[in-house]
Amino acid sequence: MKYDFAAAMRRAVVSARALDVIEATRIIQSALRGRTVSEQSDDERTSTNSSPARSPAMLRLAPLDIEIPKANSSAEPHRAAGRAAPDMGGVQPSPRMRRPLTEALRLLREGRSKVAIGPLPGMTGCGTKGRQSPEVPDGAEFLTRSFTCAAGTRGYKLYVPASAHDHPRGLVVMLHGCKQDPDDFAVGTNMNAIAEAHGFVVAYPAQTTSSNASSCWNWFNPGDQMRDAGEPSILAGITREIMAEYQLDRRQVFVAGLSAGGAMAAVMGETYPDLYAAMGIHSGLAYRSANDVMSAFAAMRGERGHASRAMLSDIGMTPPVRTIVFHGCADVTVSPANVDGILSAATGHIPRAVADCERGLSSGGRTYSRRVIPGPDGSSAVECWMVDAVGHAWSGGQAGGSFTDPQGPDASVEMMRFFLAH
Repeated sequence: MKYDFAAAMRRAVVSARALDVIEATRIIQSALRGRTVSEQSDDERTSTNSSPARSPAMLRLAPLDIEIPKANSSAEPHRAAGRAAPDMGGVQPSPRMRRPLTEALRLLREGRSKVAIGPLPGMTGCGTKGRQSPEVPDGAEFLTRSFTCAAGTRGYKLYVPASAHDHPRGLVVMLHGCKQDPDDFAVGTNMNAIAEAHGFVVAYPAQTTSSNASSCWNWFNPGDQMRDAGEPSILAGITREIMAEYQLDRRQVFVAGLSAGGAMAAVMGETYPDLYAAMGIHSGLAYRSANDVMSAFAAMRGERGHASRAMLSDIGMTPPVRTIVFHGCADVTVSPANVDGILSAATGHIPRAVADCERGLSSGGRTYSRRVIPGPDGSSAVECWMVDAVGHAWSGGQAGGSFTDPQGPDASVEMMRFFLAH
């Protein structure tokens, strides 16, 4: 009996969310061939069932959040919360939906069927909980804006401090993580209050669900890893627009992000070193850690290497921007192993980089290690904070925002200190 393609995909989602990656893959492959799992050949079953035992690391794969277009059937998708999709066997799959696996993954990655990396497990907050709006003190503004260029349009929020409304000292571009938005990220990081104290404006670009179903920045797409193309060109355009408005130069401009936003911050620092004086990467990944959805999952698990600066021909000999890294040691969504790749890229220009290490205890009771690597001029070029017992969450963030750990050292405070130290 044939499967309806949409029903098969929903079964695959259930398996993926249960972290049974092998079963989900088998269902998808069978559906793309127009067959049920029971119709597989003996050789196919043997090949699948003889796979090596799954290790805990393999089970850390973040589930896919998939929206399947309505099939050529009168049955409507079952959307009742907490209930499994009904068996829709007996409906013939539409011929137009029988595609090779590589073609299906390409369509999904491009957003036509809206597949995204998320929601992410192991977080302290929930990206879908009720949103809070950040408080705006008298004299300050939290503006809603939009920027358009050849690569597309993105909205963004801009915090303008009361302390330096007309002549701010600088700009921080904050890139949210999956399942977040500018308001939520502003609340969780408390960056507006820190910017107010230092007279900075803060920009919060917003990813669209049409570009990524889980509102993740597409840091893993080759087309979104290049200068003057894709999402980097949009984010650079937002940055330049604000720089021109407030007459800021590169020494006053910084970029930071969480998770997918942290990975995109790494992209921006590598592709636009002329725009940003420093970058902050929280629970993120190194530039070019992945080149598609599947390699992104592998990179998040810490199973793939990273591109060395010698391999990045479009970067040339430009030294990397100063970098501060935060990562939770208990992060099972983006493996702490990814920190090595970030540090390698950030210190590649420093001969025999030697770090000063210290251990500390946050006011909330979290222990951490902090490494400081000086640059050729003796100033702090790289800082790395590894926070014990923190998962995939913004260290020291506010409980009102999603994906935060209020007990850790305050990443926002430390990032701003690092940005201004040079």
